[in-house]
Amino acid sequence: MKAVAYTRSLPISDPASLVDVDLPDPPAPTGRDLLVRVEAVSVNPVDTKIRHRVDPAGQPKVLGWDAVGTVIAAGAEARLFAPGDAVYYAGAIDRPGSNAELQLVDERIVGHKPASLSVEAAAALPLTAITAYELMFERIGIQPGASGTLLVVGAAGGVGSIAVQLARALTGLTVIGTASRPETRDWVLSLGAHHVIDHSGDLAAQAKAIAPAGIDYVLSLTATTQHFDALVEAMAPQARLGLIDDPDQPLDITKLKRKSISLHWEFMYTRSLFGTPDIEAQHRILTEVAALVDAGRLRSTLTEVVGPIDAAHLRRAHEILESGRALGKLVLSGFSPG
Repeated sequence: MKAVAYTRSLPISDPASLVDVDLPDPPAPTGRDLLVRVEAVSVNPVDTKIRHRVDPAGQPKVLGWDAVGTVIAAGAEARLFAPGDAVYYAGAIDRPGSNAELQLVDERIVGHKPASLSVEAAAALPLTAITAYELMFERIGIQPGASGTLLVVGAAGGVGSIAVQLARALTGLTVIGTASRPETRDWVLSLGAHHVIDHSGDLAAQAKAIAPAGIDYVLSLTATTQHFDALVEAMAPQARLGLIDDPDQPLDITKLKRKSISLHWEFMYTRSLFGTPDIEAQHRILTEVAALVDAGRLRSTLTEVVGPIDAAHLRRAHEILESGRALGKLVLSGFSPG
């Protein structure tokens, strides 16, 4: 099968950082695995992080944790899907990624593709939708229909773009997003945010001008180290702070004590990595997201189809992500002929 892999951790400017390879097809699926023919993928910051941090010592390693495709075979214990089903999923971080023509994936972390979306638009959703949903409704514990204020730091990114929409669709929260450029501000407003503030300015002062009593829930999706003190200042007593990024230095969590602020961390791969008893919750999340999309209550965050799934186009997508200026989601569709 065709695939895109890396064999050494190299800067994305190096043509050898991602290369086109031919790999053996995966084995026939067993248990609850599905064998999926991949049709479209999207690119996430985790792809670039793993490429930098994990050197495969000359062996091809396939990245990619967002895919849409068609089931071509199912393990004997599979009960949620059958060959011919169109599916979307984010996959598992400890298994080969989706930048390949064929992929094995556990059906318990797979959903039926939203019927109303193209494969490209659907490929933009799984990882960010699961991350945002788990962070908001499971880690932080926001209740459906909740009132109060929600601050989304980095609201124009992949996870933020879904979080803003989920908050508007499923809660009564006043949603405040952060963005620092005119185009990202417009994007966040188009997703339904009630207010947009500039995270390159005085974040606490801007947030408190909108919510003088303090912010009830904060999703810190990027640059948590940089914004931590301002977030603590802006938050209400007994507020809840959720993170997904990797702070570049330890956070002083003693600063949370005076307000009894709780801290919650989300890692979308926890369920698949540890095979938790509730692993099938990700199937249910993707099912709910698809229903919201098909009902017109949630939209894809696709902003660009970069090109076919090959090394050159994946290098370009990684380069855009590493620039820190990505808006929404980048998708690649189909494999180059030949």
